[in-house]
Amino acid sequence: MKSLEKSVAEKLLKIKAVKLQPNNPFTWASGWKSPIYCDNRKTLSYPAIRSFIKIEIARLVQELHPDAQVIAGVATGAIAQGALVADALGLPFIYIRPTPKGHGLENLIEGDLRPGQKVVVIEDLISTGGSSLKAVEAIRKDGSEVLGMIAIFTYNFPIAEEMFKKAKVKLTTLCNYDAALNEALATKYITEADMETLKKWRLNPSEWKNELK
Repeated sequence: MKSLEKSVAEKLLKIKAVKLQPNNPFTWASGWKSPIYCDNRKTLSYPAIRSFIKIEIARLVQELHPDAQVIAGVATGAIAQGALVADALGLPFIYIRPTPKGHGLENLIEGDLRPGQKVVVIEDLISTGGSSLKAVEAIRKDGSEVLGMIAIFTYNFPIAEEMFKKAKVKLTTLCNYDAALNEALATKYITEADMETLKKWRLNPSEWKNELK
């Protein structure tokens, strides 16, 4: 029986939600050069994969956080999947903006969240963890409790692990960088040489571009 992370890696690679290009790197918004690009919003266009992810996240919520009262999605990538999970569990849904709305009530949290409620946050992708943890901070400042976060994919950056540990947030992911690389190698999407490049990038992603010169 396939492990969950292997099954998810297989699906993400199949629809190119995860792309690996060691010889033609992407440029992230941060300016980092990267041999990998992950866009989990593509899963929404594939009903079978969308449902698979929804079911697995909902299962993890029930297993790990049975006391959950509210599901929160982090804007914008996790709004749709978070709403699907909330619907599957029959729970209220809210989403967290990266910055307050510039008009009207200027909300940071959209939806009804009452102080003291127990929340599970859904995220599509964990890189450094900064934006994800801002959503956690917003919920806590509003007087509610964050039981944990469940994400589709993580790059396994050490800085993210440190930040989640410091923020005392339990992070669970369906898939991760290592699982994606292993699946890509097994299916000959990448070579052994590519694998070494991809492993090296994660050690120091912010400086990796200098090694390409």
